Amino acid sequence: MFPIIPANVAEEAGNQEGIFAFGTTGGVTFYNVSNLVSNTGVWGSDVAGVGTARYGLAACEYGGDKGIFGFGYDVTNLVVSMTNLVSNTGVVASDVAGVGTDRNSLGACHYGGDKGIFGFGYNHPPGNLSMTSLVSNTGVVSSDVAGAGGTARRQIVGTQYGGDKGIFGYGYISSESSITNLVSNTGVVASDQAATTGTARAALGACSYGEDKGIFGFGAYPFTGVTNLISNTGVVASDAAAVGTGRYKPGACEYGGDKGIFGFGKNGAYNICNLVSNTGVVASDTTGVGTGRWNIDGCSFA
Repeated sequence: MFPIIPANVAEEAGNQEGIFAFGTTGGVTFYNVSNLVSNTGVWGSDVAGVGTARYGLAACEYGGDKGIFGFGYDVTNLVVSMTNLVSNTGVVASDVAGVGTDRNSLGACHYGGDKGIFGFGYNHPPGNLSMTSLVSNTGVVSSDVAGAGGTARRQIVGTQYGGDKGIFGYGYISSESSITNLVSNTGVVASDQAATTGTARAALGACSYGEDKGIFGFGAYPFTGVTNLISNTGVVASDAAAVGTGRYKPGACEYGGDKGIFGFGKNGAYNICNLVSNTGVVASDTTGVGTGRWNIDGCSFA
């Protein structure tokens, strides 16, 4: 008789592949292309996009093996709330009309084993936001949860930790910050953690690694390549010295079940990447393929 495998085993082991998508090279040049990351960390060339080209969006996993990109700023100079689902084979779907407040420069992370959350961001008016929108395990985005916890800010980032919880970190208030906010396994965002360590910065990247831990990395201003590890209890470590090129708004995602990758970013417009081992060690720059761009995001799938 075959043993019964719990439904969350695959999730605990982590997704095998990743995807970067959307972004800009500045001005009015926006993209909807994507780049897949293999289970060995090999970064693929551009895949022609569907959906509205935009930047300043966020992405996370949902459903155990799929992903979602959402919100952002499009070429018509509009902040949007649309989303694009990513299948478990890495195919990005066309736009799904958004619910809730249009915004950009937000973060997103996975929680609860098979759900996601978008949080914080910017729209004008009213400016910086602290609202969230939950993503169900079928990829349905809920309406706004207003004042969901934590200081309103933009250019924030999120990632999962502890297997079923998440964390939002850093961002811009009226200057760069080092605030973090934990997300419970039911999607509740906690108030600011007062004693966060690490260099205050905005427009960084984040991903999970090691099956139950996370990492914040890079950001601005000034451009930096420092990273901060997140333990499986949500504790953020002090800065680890930079090994890669300091840059603004790279994307990041998990791959290979327990490893991560930072890719793209602005200090110029780069298509470099930095792999993250399953112990949180960040490798030096590797030249990528595809269109160098920034203000993108990434998530894992499969």
